Amino acid sequence: MNGFFEKVKKQQELKLPFVSYCKPNSDTIIGMFQHNDKLFDVVDFTEKGFVFASFDGKRTHLIPENQSEIIGVVWKKEVVDISGNKQKLSNVSDKNNFESIVAKGIRAIENKEFKKVVLSRKEIIELENFDLLTTFEKLIQLYPNTFVYCFYHPKVGTWMGATPEQLVKANVNVFETMALAGTQKDYGSDEIVWEKKEREEQQYVTDYIVDQLQGVALEVSVTEPYSLKAGSVWHLKTDIWGVLNSGFSLKQVVHLLHPTPAVCGLPKEVSKAFILENENYDRTFYTGFLGELNTSFAVDSVSSDLFVNLRCMQICDSQAHLYMGCGITKDSIPENEWLESVNKSMTMKRAL
Repeated sequence: MNGFFEKVKKQQELKLPFVSYCKPNSDTIIGMFQHNDKLFDVVDFTEKGFVFASFDGKRTHLIPENQSEIIGVVWKKEVVDISGNKQKLSNVSDKNNFESIVAKGIRAIENKEFKKVVLSRKEIIELENFDLLTTFEKLIQLYPNTFVYCFYHPKVGTWMGATPEQLVKANVNVFETMALAGTQKDYGSDEIVWEKKEREEQQYVTDYIVDQLQGVALEVSVTEPYSLKAGSVWHLKTDIWGVLNSGFSLKQVVHLLHPTPAVCGLPKEVSKAFILENENYDRTFYTGFLGELNTSFAVDSVSSDLFVNLRCMQICDSQAHLYMGCGITKDSIPENEWLESVNKSMTMKRAL
């Protein structure tokens, strides 16, 4: 591990792009270390490497496989001490602003403008003695069942996260995806009861994804919803998989799915327009997607494994910019959505 982290440090000192990541329930950290500082882009999704894409779809960057050194290292589970964490009290102004935007979203739903919208906020935390590698290692130890990553490019910035949501996994014409929605805080019990609002929100996401895939797939299979723990919160999850019709590409599938109703809303374009008009900040790469694109170094065959960029933060000098979002339906209560966003912020705060 020490040699791997020394490689990361050296890459950062040279201001050269890299990504280190650990896939869900894996004991291997993979590092891709680009040989130059050129900013590569994905054009048709036949490229090979690690993709890092924005929410609005305008930026889809790539650390290319053929321009990088690729290293894998095994990590061991250790107990992480987070007892000394001090949490700053929530800003009253932030709370009022977010609840106001949520209330506006509820009114738009009541006016039949859309069925659901996902509204988010950004929180800035001042950092003292921040260490990138220590924080990355903490995220891996704390959240082994998520996709944990640290991405750096001098022309993009530094991002880290531990996301529970897969956008799509594809190998030749076989694909897997998921519907993930509904959130509640973990109180230490495995008996999770979901209210009508959360169940309805999750069903919206599932129905949308299945409907989108029906047009490009020979068959689509769906599980019953089940509870999934991700850090300090629980979600409702449905697994979805199938086989693509011949002639359909990964690019088309990604375009159909991104952004999903779990990070945008329904219908997609109307809710997306509402988000861009009302959130009052630029999400950039939050709720975008990232992961392996047509890689062959991790498995015997060429495959793609893409995740939605949730539970993430951008590191800017001595600050961490945290991003949290909530699914808003007609049954939402603004204060409850604020509390949900605070719970979600704890995923990153526990590692800082």
